[in-house]
Amino acid sequence: MVYVIAQPCIGVKDASCLDVCPVDCIHPSRNELAFDASEHLFIDHDECIDCGACEPACPVTSIFEESAVPEEWKHFIAITADSFRA
Repeated sequence: MVYVIAQPCIGVKDASCLDVCPVDCIHPSRNELAFDASEHLFIDHDECIDCGACEPACPVTSIFEESAVPEEWKHFIAITADSFRA
């Protein structure tokens, strides 16, 4: 199961999830140029190992398993996929 970062991250971008991710699949990271400009963070589904460490680390409860994303935020599944298309 993949994870999705949804609406509560927008404008907050706490980045606690970055600190616990063992494979650095959450982007943009603090050392990427896009970090300051990005509204929120995204989990790269191709890099994610589905460990789930990010979910409890999020202080604004913005990270969900894809199957558990609340209905009003389901569009973030497509937004995430689109953010990693070349």
